[in-house]
Amino acid sequence: MDILFAVFIVVSSYFILIKCIYNRCRSSFAKSCKHLMTFLSCREKSPLDSQASDFAVDVRALIVTAHPDDECMFFAPIILRLVEMKIPVQLLCLSKGNFYNQGSYRQEELYESCGVLGLPASNICILDHKELPDSPKVEWNTSLTSSLILKHITEHSINMVLTFDGRGVSGHANHTAIHKAVSYLASAGKLRDDCRVLSLLTVGMLRKYLSFLDIPISWLLPSQLCCIIGSQGYQQAKVSLGPCYVTAPNSCGFVTCTFCSRATCLSTHSTSSHKNQNVKIY
Repeated sequence: MDILFAVFIVVSSYFILIKCIYNRCRSSFAKSCKHLMTFLSCREKSPLDSQASDFAVDVRALIVTAHPDDECMFFAPIILRLVEMKIPVQLLCLSKGNFYNQGSYRQEELYESCGVLGLPASNICILDHKELPDSPKVEWNTSLTSSLILKHITEHSINMVLTFDGRGVSGHANHTAIHKAVSYLASAGKLRDDCRVLSLLTVGMLRKYLSFLDIPISWLLPSQLCCIIGSQGYQQAKVSLGPCYVTAPNSCGFVTCTFCSRATCLSTHSTSSHKNQNVKIY
């Protein structure tokens, strides 16, 4: 009986901790986002200006993905949170996902999925370039990929880009190609000075499938921007992948997006001389 009671106390405490972390994250997300977007500019302002607590930030976000279903399988939490904050979010998908010759169907499914996540069709761009095929064996050309991404960034005056990291979360060659392209844009100084580029952090298999149980672990790691969704967001993310993607080869990856987005700052390109800022999104 004592053992069962101890287990009950531990489990209850763990779930209370998760709830506290969620509430704190919800209340601090906007402030953290503002800090991220103004970090560089504030360092160049006078102390009086940088201490202004009501400084408004105009965020225009772009999610760059490789295939239909990437947006809900990997980026659903951050999309839902940004939309909830009424921040304009653009989605650039670099292929129709035609690996199984179902590109036309998957394209329509992407629009349905984004509708569930709160993104209007006018904010979605799906490319179908012959040099960017949906294939885990094809390494997309960095020059071509970066030029297409830069064009979209410029046309929509984007100042926050979110995409995959160097391991591509799932290791897909098209995912890592996007990371290389955006890394090139940042390192070559082709992005606007105020543009922040975040890459989704690839984690180990165990943590990937812990879902919301991983929240306290992630919370303990250094971060400046934290994004966690609750039960309502979970249901939206679930619907955006489930019924919307009937052609998806499998939906086992859905659990990787549930509740948390984990990302690290790829670059905070600036003409100033200070070092890049490290940022994570949980």
